[in-house]
Amino acid sequence: MAAERTFAMLKPGVLSRRVVGEIISKIERKGFKIIGLKMMNVTIELAERQYAEHKGKSFYLDLLEYIVSGPVVVMVLEADQAIKLFRLLCGSTSPEQALPGTIRGDYAMHTSINIIHASDSKESAVREIDLFFRPEELIDWEDGNQKWI
Repeated sequence: MAAERTFAMLKPGVLSRRVVGEIISKIERKGFKIIGLKMMNVTIELAERQYAEHKGKSFYLDLLEYIVSGPVVVMVLEADQAIKLFRLLCGSTSPEQALPGTIRGDYAMHTSINIIHASDSKESAVREIDLFFRPEELIDWEDGNQKWI
């Protein structure tokens, strides 16, 4: 099966709570290959582009305010069925429906301050990767353990 790429963002609450390493460890243990990783501040312009599909919805302005409130960690992950598997690892957006063992199930308490973003389709993944990473920031490396995952 061909490897697929997806985009992930650990939102400001993750850094504030100092659980970045725990979440990245969970992602790595699942078998995702990290080919892009950086910490950054999201500008309001970038946030508006990222969440353009939500413009006009009741939570849109709160979402923008939250995402620019502190630094985020953005990643490009690669795996077979990366988009589907990463969304399963993240768990339901609604914390009361997110199962224990998922990222949201273990770390999220409120939907409005959701702790992680995951691309929902191949098209979204391509768009989001292009928004947050330049091609030279992605490092396609040989994973010697891939045959065991």
